Amino acid sequence: MLGAGGAVRGVALLLLPLLLPRTARGAAVCGLCPGLPQNGSIVSRFCESQGSKAESDGRCCWERGPSPGRLLGLDLSNCSLHSVPPGLAEATTAIVLDLTENPLTALPDGSFLGFVHLQSLAVPRPLECPGGSDAWQNVTVDRSSRLCHGQRNPCNSSVELAWPCPENSVCAPDGPGLIQCLCESPFHGYKCLREDEELEQPHSDLPSPCDLSSSEEQRLTENPLSRHCPGNSSAPP
Repeated sequence: MLGAGGAVRGVALLLLPLLLPRTARGAAVCGLCPGLPQNGSIVSRFCESQGSKAESDGRCCWERGPSPGRLLGLDLSNCSLHSVPPGLAEATTAIVLDLTENPLTALPDGSFLGFVHLQSLAVPRPLECPGGSDAWQNVTVDRSSRLCHGQRNPCNSSVELAWPCPENSVCAPDGPGLIQCLCESPFHGYKCLREDEELEQPHSDLPSPCDLSSSEEQRLTENPLSRHCPGNSSAPP
């Protein structure tokens, strides 16, 4: 049984997460630049449009709630970024993202891997939208920026995939111009060729990804629309 002092310490521990800034509890990428989202940026406008459903903290817009909610927007504009920060992967739930006013020279393939919710992305004008213009419903250019709006589902695109998903798998979006192939139950493993009832997960409806020889190869992004198990017939099943 806890004494009075133990009870006080227990209450303090419970309150500590609520007293910490969200950037200390959530994504470190929100603290890459000082201040709040820039006035007039697509992130600040989006966050304001959500009213009481969202709040700004650091350079992020968060879904409001008693515990850290979903990251909805990230404003990294005017942050003196020369390359895409590694911490960007923490923002895969973002709906809006601003990278304008940075001396970025390229957006490497795979920079937005997993960003399936992204609907508005602003980049410096010299850069192309990730995945190309076909990966977006609308691309507009102004004096200093390029706005990529309305991410398309590449699995429903008229553009032919570099390699179709193997048998026993389904195509799923995995970011702008990127896909992954998910094995249909009960198949799993390399190219979804293995069928082992002992490995089935009867309480999970989530399909398993089509395995490669390593997790890095599984995230193949050398060619847009081609992240899946390649048809290498020489690899063992």
